[in-house]
Amino acid sequence: MEPLAVVTFIVFVALVLGLSFYFARRARSSAGYYAAGGRIHWSVNGVAFAGDYLSAASFLGICGMIATAGYDGFLYSIGYLAGWVVALFVVAEPMKRLGKYTFTDALDARFNSRGIQLAAAISTLVVSIFYLIPQMVGAGVLVTPLLGLPHHVGVILVGAIVITIVATAGMTSTTYVQFIKGGMLIVFSVILVAAVLTRGLTTNPDPGEQVPFRAPAVLTLSEGPGGAVLSDSAYAFAGRAESHGNTFVKLTRDGTVSWWFQRTAGADRAELVEAQYTAVTAGGERIVNGAPASSENTLRPVGNIQSLQGRQDKEVRTGPVGPFSFLSRIGDPQTRINLWKKEKFEDGRDQVTVFYPTPVEGNRVLRPGLKFKVDQSTTEKVNFASLMLALFLGTASLPHILIRYYTVPSPEAARKSTIVAIAAIGFFYILTLYMGLGAMTGGVVNLLDDNMSAPLLARSFGTLLFAIISAIAFATVLGTVSGLIVAASGAVAHDFLDRFLGRGYTDRQKVAAGRIAAFSVGIVAIVLGILFKGMNVSFLVGWAFSVAASANLPAVVMLLFWKKTTSQGIVASIAMGTISALFIILLSPDMYERYGLDKASAPIPFGNPAIISVPISFLTLVLVSLLTRNRGNQTRPV
Repeated sequence: MEPLAVVTFIVFVALVLGLSFYFARRARSSAGYYAAGGRIHWSVNGVAFAGDYLSAASFLGICGMIATAGYDGFLYSIGYLAGWVVALFVVAEPMKRLGKYTFTDALDARFNSRGIQLAAAISTLVVSIFYLIPQMVGAGVLVTPLLGLPHHVGVILVGAIVITIVATAGMTSTTYVQFIKGGMLIVFSVILVAAVLTRGLTTNPDPGEQVPFRAPAVLTLSEGPGGAVLSDSAYAFAGRAESHGNTFVKLTRDGTVSWWFQRTAGADRAELVEAQYTAVTAGGERIVNGAPASSENTLRPVGNIQSLQGRQDKEVRTGPVGPFSFLSRIGDPQTRINLWKKEKFEDGRDQVTVFYPTPVEGNRVLRPGLKFKVDQSTTEKVNFASLMLALFLGTASLPHILIRYYTVPSPEAARKSTIVAIAAIGFFYILTLYMGLGAMTGGVVNLLDDNMSAPLLARSFGTLLFAIISAIAFATVLGTVSGLIVAASGAVAHDFLDRFLGRGYTDRQKVAAGRIAAFSVGIVAIVLGILFKGMNVSFLVGWAFSVAASANLPAVVMLLFWKKTTSQGIVASIAMGTISALFIILLSPDMYERYGLDKASAPIPFGNPAIISVPISFLTLVLVSLLTRNRGNQTRPV
């Protein structure tokens, strides 16, 4: 725990809570609590949009994915940004005209249907909870290096603070927290990228960690008359393991076990590259690189340039470079960057996980294919297309984004705030490319959790920048989670309890119900954030976008532009979109791995459902609307 980081963190949290208590008096009416009274200026709302949207997935997840998968991680940025085009041209102004407090208000504006109120409330809850998971996971990830606290403590800490923010001042404080956080995130990301470019590229990075960077050692192995012969006699051959076509060699040195990845170097000898590993013994002891795991004995940070534009001297250093030179040097075909893979196997009764480096050409890093194997199988192509479809359509379907249109005074202000949001978000996503590649080549990637790549990159420039970036990242989580809980509490208190059940709440009771719902949703978010520890947050957000695009977008689009849409069609569309998306996700390879099962045994070979569930949702709405159109409940185009 570093005192400067702790002080910075406390200052940020105090600022956020101070804002909440200051604005609490504006949240005494339901309009003030759920929609900030509709008095937010469009420019503030635009930056708040960015603060809400640039979540843990954008800052932590995308930077981490770029650091480990290059351009494939940046594709998430492109998909997220493209979705705002749909928001700008399709939903911005109509949502402001139709709605009042929640997404359900807009869908139900022309029907007053209890079915829509229930279905839309449930879909809002499901999407919000899916989106909450990666935010809470990101909170836990941040707290460990920042405050030296366990993952679950970070999740509980964020949950407690966010419940306080939402329960005291609702949408008003949430808006200003997101405005401040969005502005600071962009400013300090610019500073971090400037630091990366000023330092330039080198084959010997300094991660600024307690454990300095060390490039993987290389040995040769040949067969002699007396058995295996190693180029370094200090090591002794101790065994060999095969897994998925890869060979790993077990060596010992002074009684310490190490694992090496075998690469064939010639007909009579093999090249061994030093790997890192964790193991769980039959007795339950956890081993890291040959010694018991502890706070001092962890996996070393990785990520380095093996050769830069063909130069592989002891230390190549470019000095300061421009933004275009930075990309061209990394993307040079003669540049080799060490990316790391993972393999699991059994060694006797021990469960071993080996992490080993693989040099990748620079031009492959800056083009698709490292994560999404679109050139290998039809399944991968379908999975990739489905993800892009979800990211493109999901933005305009996220309940916590849609309700932000109610905080401005007019449809024109809604459109202007969307334009401000697109500019801010697009600029930030360009910065993620430099931060991710800076981490990839800067020796700061954590093998067990790539979500911390951006903050750990900041640490390589000093504790102050690390503390500020981490505190902003923490505020990023606070801002997004606050918006999600406002949306979810509105679905429970306003849509379900007040409208669907017809409780007839007074204005004061609506606010009280919203606060109780915020507390309940916050508890659920804490539990899920602990259970999903370790998954890439950007990957998890892809699922949230898929569910949102499947459940909500067909209903919104058809309500606005197809006059034969009926209330029954909207209800059926939301139900089928939600169920089909969840069905595919729960039976996907990634969830099977989460269940502790073999990924290959999953009945559905891909995990992004939008390419199937979105058409199902559209088709269901059309069919049901045509079957029920004579009941006099179809809508008119907006």
